[in-house]
Amino acid sequence: MSKLSNDALDALRASARGQVLTPDAAGYDDARRIWNAMIDRRPAVILRCAGAADVRLAVDFARRNRLVVAVRGGGHNIAGTAVCDGGMMIDLSAMKSVRVDPRRARAYVEPGALLADVDHETQAFDLAVPLGVNSTTGVAGLTLGGGFGWLTRRFGMTVDNLVSADVVTADGQLLHASAQDNEDLYWAIRGGGGNFGVVTMFEFQLHAVGPIVYGGLVVLPLAQGRQALLQYREALETMPEELTVWAVLRLAPPLPFLPEAVHGKPMLAFAICYSGDPDRGLAAVEAVRGWGQPYGEHLGPMPYTAWQQAFDPLLTPGSRNYWKSHNLGLLQDGLIDALIGAVETLPSPQCEIFLGYIGGVAMQVPVAATAYPHRAAQFAMNVHGRWDAPEDDERCIAWARALFRATQPYAQGGVYVNFLTQDEPDRLGAAYGPNFERLVRAKTRYDPHNLFRHNQNIPPAAA
Repeated sequence: MSKLSNDALDALRASARGQVLTPDAAGYDDARRIWNAMIDRRPAVILRCAGAADVRLAVDFARRNRLVVAVRGGGHNIAGTAVCDGGMMIDLSAMKSVRVDPRRARAYVEPGALLADVDHETQAFDLAVPLGVNSTTGVAGLTLGGGFGWLTRRFGMTVDNLVSADVVTADGQLLHASAQDNEDLYWAIRGGGGNFGVVTMFEFQLHAVGPIVYGGLVVLPLAQGRQALLQYREALETMPEELTVWAVLRLAPPLPFLPEAVHGKPMLAFAICYSGDPDRGLAAVEAVRGWGQPYGEHLGPMPYTAWQQAFDPLLTPGSRNYWKSHNLGLLQDGLIDALIGAVETLPSPQCEIFLGYIGGVAMQVPVAATAYPHRAAQFAMNVHGRWDAPEDDERCIAWARALFRATQPYAQGGVYVNFLTQDEPDRLGAAYGPNFERLVRAKTRYDPHNLFRHNQNIPPAAA
């Protein structure tokens, strides 16, 4: 634990508008607790920032006192980089403002906002930005790593819709990053993670979506999974960009539309979102319904905000989580066989595998246009180990790693940086790909001493 003088902490409290928490303070343990219960770290000091001035104050304090810096937005990151041991946690969770300019189709979002906060404000005007699939995810971390979800096939990655950002850099400056201002910083934050500073405001391009979309789930027995995935693979070639279909393999949860007898049975679910005219939704998803004889289905028109929250009950905080991920092109036969086999040996009822279909517009952007480099990836496959008891750690982690190895021959070699766990520093090159050297140059310019290193770190060039 870093030793900070009482005078230094008193001066920080006197200068900050937000709350300063040390290990003996009420609220400290709540502030350091994040989504993944495997992460248990104790910062020397936490500043719950109330605005950009507090962020600058925190960065300057950490730099002067030579503290490791962790930056918390939503605290949802699998690797747990939002909290550090013995350093300074810059907590942005109180900075939740979301302002929408419907005339210009823009949203101005502070870094503590969650997906639900943004969807609530933008859908008031029937607008949306492509975000993720769990409404409790933080917008900041999602965006800085790339960001994809139900609207990505139609409107691109989250970073493809980032118009500008305000960033506090390692020297305490507040810079505006856009295509016109600090262009190299603007390029780098669109996929390079939190390596370059602390974003205090995001400006997003919005699109006409909702308020109603057509979607839901079709749940098949795992025995029909191989044939259904082959049909899914064939259908991708002609699927309209308004339609996104993800595949999820797991044990059937107790969903109300499933017969009680199939709860806990191995299954393949197709999760569907059609964001075009809802009146055309049934026709758009009809093919999916014919890929097998389902255990059950739940399809229909629903508010976009409701669909964005549909998977929240399966991703609540407090469980132990370990992920392994690959980027995929085609769904090869051997990959499908490996996935089906892995579901038959799940170590926990909460474990699952999902194939997040990206495709569409996101693949049309040049690799060098943003720091996010994976423009050839049709899918991000995530092996999601999830359980409750620490004594199950070894067994559940081993299952995820074994499936990762079994599917490696069918992968592209790249990986989505937001899906990397804390034990994968050797995959840094796979995360940043051909853009890595340009990212190093940006890092060297904006953070030459690597103050922001508690992340999937891009080291600056040696002085």
